[in-house]
Amino acid sequence: MTYVPHVVKKVAQYMADVLEDSRDKVQENLLANGVDLVTYITRFQWDMAKYPIKQSLKNISEIISKQITQIDNDLKTRASAYNNLKGNLQNLERKNAGSLLTRSLGDIVKKEDFVLDSEYLITLLVVVPKTSYSDWDKTYETLAEMVVPRSSNLLCEDNDSGLFSVTLFRKAIDDFKHKARENKFIVRDFQYNEEEMKADKEEMTRLSTDKKKQFGPLVRWLKVNFSEAFIAWIHIKALRVFVESVLRYGLPVNFQAMLLQPSKKTMKKLREVLNDLYKHLDSSAAAIIDSAMDIPGLNLSQQEYYPYVYYKIDCNLLDFKV
Repeated sequence: MTYVPHVVKKVAQYMADVLEDSRDKVQENLLANGVDLVTYITRFQWDMAKYPIKQSLKNISEIISKQITQIDNDLKTRASAYNNLKGNLQNLERKNAGSLLTRSLGDIVKKEDFVLDSEYLITLLVVVPKTSYSDWDKTYETLAEMVVPRSSNLLCEDNDSGLFSVTLFRKAIDDFKHKARENKFIVRDFQYNEEEMKADKEEMTRLSTDKKKQFGPLVRWLKVNFSEAFIAWIHIKALRVFVESVLRYGLPVNFQAMLLQPSKKTMKKLREVLNDLYKHLDSSAAAIIDSAMDIPGLNLSQQEYYPYVYYKIDCNLLDFKV
């Protein structure tokens, strides 16, 4: 059942995504039955209430499969809703950050910066490179006819540019924009609209509030369902050990399951010791097949074969190191 560990990893990874700046805290949230994963595995006991052993192996397997499918479906629904909310908020935040050439200007300008409700006059906003301030001051009144003298004001600056206002007659707009562009002064397409700016602020506040409201319940759901999925996965491992042992060594059941946690340095030595101890159980596996060896025509189904039953449990469930 590769589906079960896939869902376990998916829940763990999404936990990391949701916690964002608190990624160092992810590991302490990835618990099984309230304890860290290694502790849970080393103290593992079959959960009779969830997976009654009086039921057939097929039924137990179906119970787990149904449980994991439900977690996966719920995760997709919850992740989709939260990601949409987060994405919309990030889009709004991006609009209010960055260069004066691209960012929203609504939170920078004030009503008094503009000539409003005039049939003939209009105020434009122009982004001028800092190195060209003196050129702007000397030339803006002559970029087109009917520019209001001394109407330019510096409203805001970023690292590279300044945002200037300038007032002119409406009929001169196209000519002014053309000449400004020739001088590398960029006229921003902006109209002062209090209702629109208010709506944008309210939308950002709403999205930010909704994100905070969803965050706590979502993290709690992820913690609970990561635990459920991980526990189900370890029960699957226990089932596989049992079934494989019966298939290999027959009935009556006479085998002992153990957990070994070697370091990388001792892995090869451990394999050799285990092989010496148990090679008599299965002569076909007397020679350990190194997973790095490429033997044409030999299909091991991505699982090394040994004279003993072996399953790996990888508790490193995240794509980053915590």
